[in-house]
Amino acid sequence: MANPGWLRMTGHRFPEILCTLLSGKLRIVFAAAAFTAAFLLIQQIRVPVSAEAQEPAQAPNDPGAKTYLNRCAMCHGPQRQGNPPQIPSLIGVGKRMTDDQITDMIHKGKAAMPPMPDIKGDELKDLLKFLTGEEPAKAPVKQEEASAAPQAAAGGGQDEEHSEQIEAGHAIFLQNCGFCHGRDAEGGETGPDLTRSKLVMSDTTGDKIAAVVREGRPGNKMPAFTFSSSQMERLVAFVRARSAEVAAHPGGRRGVDVSDLQTGNADAGKAYFNGAGGCSKCHSPTGDLAGVASRYEGLRLEERMLYPWDTKSKVTVTLPSGQTVSGTLAYLDEFTVGLRDSDGTYRSWLTGRVHYKVDAPQVAHVEQFPKYTDDDIHNLMAYLQTLR
Repeated sequence: MANPGWLRMTGHRFPEILCTLLSGKLRIVFAAAAFTAAFLLIQQIRVPVSAEAQEPAQAPNDPGAKTYLNRCAMCHGPQRQGNPPQIPSLIGVGKRMTDDQITDMIHKGKAAMPPMPDIKGDELKDLLKFLTGEEPAKAPVKQEEASAAPQAAAGGGQDEEHSEQIEAGHAIFLQNCGFCHGRDAEGGETGPDLTRSKLVMSDTTGDKIAAVVREGRPGNKMPAFTFSSSQMERLVAFVRARSAEVAAHPGGRRGVDVSDLQTGNADAGKAYFNGAGGCSKCHSPTGDLAGVASRYEGLRLEERMLYPWDTKSKVTVTLPSGQTVSGTLAYLDEFTVGLRDSDGTYRSWLTGRVHYKVDAPQVAHVEQFPKYTDDDIHNLMAYLQTLR
């Protein structure tokens, strides 16, 4: 493959870059996933608000509700409903996260969500109380959404009670899981396709699924969830129904199977890692990459190999006095540069009054794009899949 030297190596062109790099069917399926990831990095997504969700979930004299409406509702909606899978619902967030975890998310941000370290003191307490308080009344399910609830068996011979259980599980899934795993459980922004999960397909009782939901998977950044026994039964019923439905209609998959990305030569990939690719200058198979193939697989592993978008950048700020302050980059725009120092303290300065230098690990990956051949990518992927 000729080197695409005409490309401008920026996050804005990431989907186009990947389409050029990947050959055959991978170009098509990978572009869709990459476009969504890059789009979330480039801009803050606004949530369309339906006519029946114009009013806030709490009375306007609630100070927590006021902060929410001013700072959060523009994306998560006035009813905390979100816009899955792009923007998660905050309904029931108190069951999924502790106050400290929510506070950390507010102060540090995540992906397209900007950090808001200025929310503190009583304002923070009021916002936490609002977020974890009584859930807003749910809007009635639209007819087209209700009819979309899947049937578990190919023959559709389910009794009415079980069908209602699956539909209820679908609602729970959308609210709590859809952001990562997609609204139909076939994979989303960061979560794998559950309909083809070996664990799901082998779980005849639902106990294995329930255990993962309750315990989470910290290594894969999946949080633990606290559901009642009836909620868990409904959620498991929905996931198993989706798996059964997909199995009954083979050939209609939208994603990339792990086997699609196991076509390279691991030995050649190791040689590239230690040689021409220059990967060993920053990474170690026994250090930061130890067990990487156990934490990520398939398309998620290849995405991280090509562009680890959530890697933390370092920044060094030089003050007018000549003093330097270093830490993890927390915020940067044309007006402000902010960091968290080794103690976890957030500090910021006006960019016009200081000098700063950012060390972004993603840059090396972007610079590697025009140097890859198809064989390089497939071989390197094969090598990374051996690091378990």
